[in-house]
Amino acid sequence: MESQPVVFSGRANPRFTSVVCEGLGIELGRLEVIRFSDGELSVEIGDNVRGRDVFVVQSTCAPGNDHLMELLIVLDALRRSSAQRVTAVLPYFGYARQDRKLKPRVPITAKLVADLLTAAGASRVLTMDLHAGQIMGFFNIPVDNLNALPILLPYIKSKYRSDSLVIVSPDMGGVERARHLATRLDNAAIAVIDKRRSGPNQVAAMTVVGEVSGKECLIIDDIIDTGGTLVKAAETLLKQGATRVTACCVHPVLSGNALERLENSAIEELVVTDSIPVARASQCPKLTVLSVAPLFAEAIKRIHHDDSVSSLFR
Repeated sequence: MESQPVVFSGRANPRFTSVVCEGLGIELGRLEVIRFSDGELSVEIGDNVRGRDVFVVQSTCAPGNDHLMELLIVLDALRRSSAQRVTAVLPYFGYARQDRKLKPRVPITAKLVADLLTAAGASRVLTMDLHAGQIMGFFNIPVDNLNALPILLPYIKSKYRSDSLVIVSPDMGGVERARHLATRLDNAAIAVIDKRRSGPNQVAAMTVVGEVSGKECLIIDDIIDTGGTLVKAAETLLKQGATRVTACCVHPVLSGNALERLENSAIEELVVTDSIPVARASQCPKLTVLSVAPLFAEAIKRIHHDDSVSSLFR
């Protein structure tokens, strides 16, 4: 195995991959994506990868289908070019919210994506804050699921006092995430919002479980999509007597008019990572973007040298 890994970037977030390569002290691999007139994609690998340890960085964010197909094609090209090991690096794993059957005759698309990545040639997967941890079990290859907390926690500690802070989970499924953060903030208090959905991206009613009156509330979640749930949660917390509401979400999907909705909301600050590029981040004063590229650079370095990655999960 060569002394240095080879890192390629898809078109989802090339700036992120460049920062990763800077952290590794290597140059970005040469990869050209070709789009034909009928919309089909092809790729050309510009570097010799025979016998090399290769990493392909590509978040499957919007347009998710295009970025996923592009990643699959790159993986296939690398496998056919005799790369020794190919790691698919997905800072954001799209389709992760389709991880189980909630009603009859629906797919489990997260499992399908796992099968596609493996069939295309991925030897292992590196990702961050999967929507559901059991998705790792959908793969028959090694999966490293990083946690963004080592990047988020120092910022939160510098901004907020834990003695007056309540960590809020926006739903029952996120309680473990909220508890994980609260224990690292001198065992800050926890509250949970019980929400009832009337349809996809639609929340009918919310109830706060826990004491938030006279407290600062920090909502923690893995994904912010349209922002509707987050904004309504903030309004509910303020009605229950919270003094201020901020939010922290790892993956800024921010579809539709989410940024405008955030700007007009009662939320004072939204902290996210750069796992997904936010096109108009500079135009939203309430948005703070923290980079997880150094975390991925360190993980890639450890995987390449067959060192333990487990300490990065903590």
